[in-house]
Amino acid sequence: MIRPGLWMVAVLALAVIASAVAVVHTKYRARLYFGQLQELRAQRDAVDIEWNRLRLEEAALSTHVRIERKARYELDMFAPRLSDVLFIEDTTHDR
Repeated sequence: MIRPGLWMVAVLALAVIASAVAVVHTKYRARLYFGQLQELRAQRDAVDIEWNRLRLEEAALSTHVRIERKARYELDMFAPRLSDVLFIEDTTHDR
């Protein structure tokens, strides 16, 4: 028969081994997650760069001068002359 002290040592040894395996597994998972985190950060940075590029492009494409030039030359639009403007007064509503 196994003495009680030896039994306790065996249980504690198994607990230490199980704890060591758990630590190794946890470190391994932490390294995997850190690698994924680095990949996601790289993707975030790439998206931020693309977003800033698109904002600059939008700002360049939506300037008043560019829009007016497109309206004049591509759509043959023009600003109305004062004689072309007709003012209509609404007299049906009391103020």
